[in-house]
Amino acid sequence: MRYYSVFSDETKLDINYTPSRLLHRQEQLNLLNQYLQYTTTAPGKMSQRVLVTGSIGTGKTALAQHFGKMITRKAQDRKINLEYVHVNCRQCKGSLFLILLQAIHRFIPTFPKRGYSAEELLHTLMQILDERDVHLILTLDELEALIHREGSDPLYNVTRIQEDRPSAPKRLTLICILRQPEHLEKLDPSTRSTLQRNIIHLEDYTEPQLKDILSDRVRLAFMKGAVPEQSVEHIAQVAAGEGDARYAIELLWRAGKYADSTGLREVTPECVRKAAVSVYPAIRKDVVRSFGLHEKLFLLSVARHFQRTTSAYASMGELENEYAVASEEYGEEPRGHTQLWKYVKELSALGIVEARLSGAGRRGKTTLIGLPRVPASDLGEVLEASLRED
Repeated sequence: MRYYSVFSDETKLDINYTPSRLLHRQEQLNLLNQYLQYTTTAPGKMSQRVLVTGSIGTGKTALAQHFGKMITRKAQDRKINLEYVHVNCRQCKGSLFLILLQAIHRFIPTFPKRGYSAEELLHTLMQILDERDVHLILTLDELEALIHREGSDPLYNVTRIQEDRPSAPKRLTLICILRQPEHLEKLDPSTRSTLQRNIIHLEDYTEPQLKDILSDRVRLAFMKGAVPEQSVEHIAQVAAGEGDARYAIELLWRAGKYADSTGLREVTPECVRKAAVSVYPAIRKDVVRSFGLHEKLFLLSVARHFQRTTSAYASMGELENEYAVASEEYGEEPRGHTQLWKYVKELSALGIVEARLSGAGRRGKTTLIGLPRVPASDLGEVLEASLRED
């Protein structure tokens, strides 16, 4: 019996896929082009920094990558040597050294991975741009990871590098992406001011907008007629509470998988319901993949603790003890309190955990950790599966 699938090309639902059409973000794309049009009209004459903000799944990364493709094509038509490099700061562990190394590897893939400081790499990058007569648009995605780990100095150095070269062409343009502008409060006033001049904020998608985005992906990824309009509407309705296109697209993909697994020739509303039960916006696979090993172990400890208790919150001490057990189980040396507290802040910023000060009934003030949105059992399963893959 021949296997039938509702999908025609499920790669079009991959988290890293950038669609050729950017629906409901044309105004923001036009604004980004206005801010940075000098890169193709007067290359080398000026340098700008643009800040793109918005919640998870509002299209920040897609906007920047779409712009990158558009602007490099325009530069090629005008015989301008322009490169676009997109770096995820979280995947680079919040390290400016690794961020700059990834940018340099675009031009020199064999460049050594050791023996330089971040400051030396920054000057090396500028030297490469000069020698090759290249203008670079560098996008720093998930900028909060760099801010949390290294503070103001790295960003200050990158944004002000052109000032050390007053007579040289301006070769470096920055696009910075982060979820919440509040992260900038951790920077010193001078660094903060350089990033707040050109801001593009992306609002959450509405239900009709999500429906348009889903319909476009259905056209690209599914067999004709495999996804009825009522199923598209159902997914848009479920995802509208988050305003998150990534979540909506993952629901669509998973609903298609449920259809395939049961031999259906179309994605029914029941497939959507099954997908909605199994996918939680705060702990989707693309988010889990970006965590480091010990961040996963700590979050697994949170899940295990709440599976065994009816309490809504746990103390940091309780979770540290749980984490020590999980680390031993996986043959890892536990990280210290300071590092675990950094994990709490990052996970809190993602909306996965909640951190709050204790109130009445506890002696003294302590920080309590809660798990507000994700069932502990499901979170544990996702993390254990990810750790097995690691």
